[in-house]
Amino acid sequence: MAISKQAAQKFVGERFTLRKLNELGVRRHYQIKILNRLATLENLSDSEDINMAWKTLKKSKQQLKRV
Repeated sequence: MAISKQAAQKFVGERFTLRKLNELGVRRHYQIKILNRLATLENLSDSEDINMAWKTLKKSKQQLKRV
């Protein structure tokens, strides 16, 4: 019986160091950023286009990764 090797999956995107969240100042800064981003998403009106909402969510996610 032959055993085949699977190709390693490449991670496409930014990585972030979760160990940094052990530092109190970094953790608080990150929590505030998340709360602000979620508040922005909650303030979307029902009449806004769903595509705009997804773009806003994607942009918020990318900005959070930079922390």
